[in-house]
Amino acid sequence: MRAVRCEGSGGPEVLVWGEAPDPRPGPAELLVEVVSAGVNRADLLQRQGHYPPPPGASELLGLECAGTVVEVGADVTGWQVGDPCVALLAGGGYAERVAVPAGQVLPPPVGTDLVSAGGLVEVAATVVSNFDHARLVAGQTVLVHGGAGGVGSFALQYAKALGCRVLTTAGTPDKRDYCRRLGADEAFDYADDWAAAVREAAPDGVDVVLDVMGAKYLEPNVGVLAADGHLLVIGMQGGRRGELDLGALLGRRGSVSALALRSRPTAQKAAICARVREEVWPMLSSGDVRLAHETRVSMPEAARAHALLESGEHHGKIVLVVPR
Repeated sequence: MRAVRCEGSGGPEVLVWGEAPDPRPGPAELLVEVVSAGVNRADLLQRQGHYPPPPGASELLGLECAGTVVEVGADVTGWQVGDPCVALLAGGGYAERVAVPAGQVLPPPVGTDLVSAGGLVEVAATVVSNFDHARLVAGQTVLVHGGAGGVGSFALQYAKALGCRVLTTAGTPDKRDYCRRLGADEAFDYADDWAAAVREAAPDGVDVVLDVMGAKYLEPNVGVLAADGHLLVIGMQGGRRGELDLGALLGRRGSVSALALRSRPTAQKAAICARVREEVWPMLSSGDVRLAHETRVSMPEAARAHALLESGEHHGKIVLVVPR
């Protein structure tokens, strides 16, 4: 098959479209012919040599895809060759075919084409699993950093659909307007004193913060938490080491969680996928949650897609499309 391979570690230029071994599905797996694959920041880290795949996972990039089932493992029920699907992966999505544990494969949401669906499941699984961990409920206030990005675009809509008040940060007026169109109640410029703006907008604090920055935002994130608030760290764009005033956290009875999705056991990921199907797919079908703005790039041009994501100039989701 053809796939995007990393010829060493480094910039986008190390990504090369070429030949790769065909995957073979195990008894509990499906073989999927890929139509599209979402581009995520974890892919950039892996390309740079900072985020190796878990033991036993494909060395190829790609944490999510959409396509059709072309082979069914001997122990798998409920799937047939030709079924459309989306899949949550530990790796291997940047390719024409990928083998996936059956529990991590879902039918696409009703009305969503397979190209758009390729950039949906990893985002949804990340957000749902984190908000479930924080026990997010209607009436709470949520702060979503990077609201114009792939995760942010989904997270702020999902929180709004759950009945929450949603605050967000984004870097340009256009991106902040985009966040408001998706349902954010207020959007702040992260280049300004966003923490002060959040405290003014939510004097009692924020119940849940979904953060992609890590170390850079650790102190101000704790500073805007409400009593019993929860900081969810899902990215480290602002560094991995920071100082935490435990007294400030203790005074708020706050908690900090850092929840990776990729390294979770297969059974946990299957349970998360089941939650996504139960909770998110109906919201997409009803229009309560809309697909993010989408940039489509041919998979052989994965280097261009990575450069675009690194530039910060896009908003929404970048999806690689397999040429046929």
